[in-house]
This record gives sequence, C-alpha cells and structure tokens, in this order.
Amino acid sequence: MAVTLRERKVAARQVDARSCIITDEEYGCATPLMSATAECTADQLGPLLSQSFVPVLGGFIGSTLKGETTTIGRGGSDYTAAIIGSVLAASEIQIWTDVTGVLTADPRVVTEAHTIPRLSYAEAAELAYFGAKVLHPKTMQPAVETGIPVRICNSRAPEEEGTLVCAESETTRHTVKAIAHKAGVTTVQITSARMLGAYGFLRALFEVFERHRTIVDVVTTSEVSVSLSLDDASALPAIVEELQELGTVRVEKERAIVCVVGEGLRGTPGIAARVFSTISDINVTLISQGASSINLTFAIEEERVAEAVNRLHEAFFGEAGAQQKAREIGEGALSGSI
Repeated sequence: MAVTLRERKVAARQVDARSCIITDEEYGCATPLMSATAECTADQLGPLLSQSFVPVLGGFIGSTLKGETTTIGRGGSDYTAAIIGSVLAASEIQIWTDVTGVLTADPRVVTEAHTIPRLSYAEAAELAYFGAKVLHPKTMQPAVETGIPVRICNSRAPEEEGTLVCAESETTRHTVKAIAHKAGVTTVQITSARMLGAYGFLRALFEVFERHRTIVDVVTTSEVSVSLSLDDASALPAIVEELQELGTVRVEKERAIVCVVGEGLRGTPGIAARVFSTISDINVTLISQGASSINLTFAIEEERVAEAVNRLHEAFFGEAGAQQKAREIGEGALSGSI
C-alpha cells in the first residue's frame, strides 16, 4: 500500500504496527495497553506526521511489552484504526468497507435496506453487537472515549458520504433507525423457587457462565426465572449440568435475536405495540427492553427471522411505514391545533 501511494505522488511510509500497538499477552484476542500504545504511537508516527509523511500501518497485530507478536481478534483491523485515530486526536476516523455505511437492515435479507446518514455511538454499538457486520463493537470504544466521529465509507463508491457515527444522534430521536438480527442463537431458561426473596442467586448463576468463559447476550428475569441467550453454545452441556443444581433448565436451540434500534425508543409510546403487532403470528420467546433506552430486543425461531425482519423493515421504512408516520404527524398537528 505504501509503495502504491508513493507511485501516486503521496509521501507514504510503511510502519510496523507492532511498534505502535502494545498489548497484554492474551494471544489470539489481546487487549491493547492504551498508555503504552499512546506513547509508542507518538514516538513512531509523530516525527513522520510533522514532516507531512502519511504513515501506513497494518491492522490486527500488536506486540507485548516484551516485543512478542500478538493478534487482537475479530474486528482487529478496524479496532487498530480507531486506536491510532484516537491516540493521534484525529478529526475523524474512517472505516472503508464494501457497503455504503450502516444500513437500516442486513441487505442480504432486506433488499430495500438503505444507508443511515447518522448514528450515535450507542446506536452503532447496539447494531454492531446484534449483527451489523460492517462495524465491530469494540471499534467504537476508542472513539467514544475521545469523542472522535467515525465515518463508514464504501471503497467501491468513494463519492458516497456513508454513515457518520458520533456522540449526538440525528434529530429523529423518537423513530426506529435500524433493525439488526443475529441467527444461530441458543436461549436458556432457569426456573427456581429459590430465587423468590433470595439474594446471591443471580451471582451464583452467572458464575457458572464465567467459569466456562461463555458470554451471555440478552437477559430477562422474573421472580422465579431467568431467561438468557448465548451466541456460543459450545460449552452448553457442562453449563446445563451445573445450572441444574440451581433449578430447572430449559434449552431452546435454533433461535434468532432481533434488535430494533433508535434513540428515545423506550420513551416513545406505541413502538413496542407496532413491533409486535407486525409479527403477531410469530412466536416470541424472550423480550428485553428496559435495560436500554435505545433498543427493543427479542428472540424468535431462526427459520422465521428473515420474514420478521422484512416485515418490520416494511412497517417502519417502507411505504406502509411512511403512511403511518404521516398519520402520526397529522394527529399530532391536529391535537396541537385543538
């Protein structure tokens, strides 16, 4: 890349990313040590930038304090860009990919999906976590901490502005921004009368998942039961064996998580009713809303997720959604005039 840029009269210099990105020793999924990374990046890139050179670094790799090579896991290249951009106090971090920004839904499922011009950090993080492949969740962390906007651009359509992710969302605070989904999910329900009026039960439950290094995605609770979803169920047999000591365990495989995202979602009357009336004939096995003001998350059968996402996209972004929005605006104007 550096050679190609120089051929086009750009003063580029290749820099080994391992001399900038300093990490712990968790090989395969190393965590950058930000203080050491900031110091090394300033030492390596500062002199080049002061002479108007363009540094070119590879992503995904780093090194320990001892100089041993590490990798920083899935999404590591974008993460590297975000780290370098934040350390250098860039005016904007750009991620160039093969789609024009973050879309209102997965274009492989919803052909009418379109680009979202602007997202807040929180909205983008939720979408990334629940299936939007264009941006890995940890990419947002350095940008959030430094307040630097992130722009998602299409390398095949460089004239398009893409999606700008920043601290403030667009003015559409009370509308749905996007619908994400994640298939291949397993849901687990633990029921026990011992939960009622007891303390320490949830701690004991989640310690089981911690021992087996298994990440829990969505969690809902009642007085006597806990329902949760798992993306990685490889350790499930051993987990279930331990959970059975706490209560009755029910496992449902081949599920999908659907996440409806938008700033102010929880405070907008009628959104949940509209979501579930749109998919009223599809069985919902888990619902989570109160934990976040910007998303409504639920689980359904995996075989019906494409149908559900398409219906919801049509309801909120299609012609039917536009007509509904027009009616809501009209009703608001009428009530205002009265």
